[in-house]
Amino acid sequence: MAGDDEKEVRVVEEATSSEPAEGSEEVHGEEDTGAQIAPIVKLEEVAISTGEENEDVLLDMKAKLYRFDKEGTQWKERGVGQVKILEHKSTKKVRLLMRQNRTLKICANHMVTAATQLQEHAGSDKSWVWHAKDYSDGELKEELFAMRFGSVESAQKFKDVYEAAQENSSGKTEEKNEEADETADLLDKLKVESKSEETPAPEETKTEVKEATESKTE
Repeated sequence: MAGDDEKEVRVVEEATSSEPAEGSEEVHGEEDTGAQIAPIVKLEEVAISTGEENEDVLLDMKAKLYRFDKEGTQWKERGVGQVKILEHKSTKKVRLLMRQNRTLKICANHMVTAATQLQEHAGSDKSWVWHAKDYSDGELKEELFAMRFGSVESAQKFKDVYEAAQENSSGKTEEKNEEADETADLLDKLKVESKSEETPAPEETKTEVKEATESKTE
């Protein structure tokens, strides 16, 4: 029995100490074959339109937007993201646009007009409040917004650019109104002149009637 045990130990030692034979390969992990596998679906780059291609950026900064909930009579956070003031290249109309971070969902989108006046929010020099007809949800709705900035300087810069855009838009509106009034006056004058040319003078009318009656009696 002791001899058999010694033989088994000797066989185990030889098996563990022996090196692999020539031509044999040891596998360590996955073997790199160098083959390249083409993707099943080939994705192509697609140009996405943001609607801002024909607009110049007058302002672009980070802010937090709130909307006043009339039913709950409380302020609700609308989103944190980049607020922009954009001017159309051809029409020169100015609008405010804000998108949420990550999702890029529009949370504010309205025209900047003289009616959208900025006011301080609860005496804070970092926040502004204003009314606007907003179109961020796909339909025009009267909204009360509050926007908070990270610093007093950012809030003041937003106010300066916003109010400058208001002055430009109101000035252009007044010019258009004056042009419209002048056009209306000119049209009224033309109408009066055309009517006066078509209506015969009273003396001419009496003469024509007299001649017509005399010709009938004869």
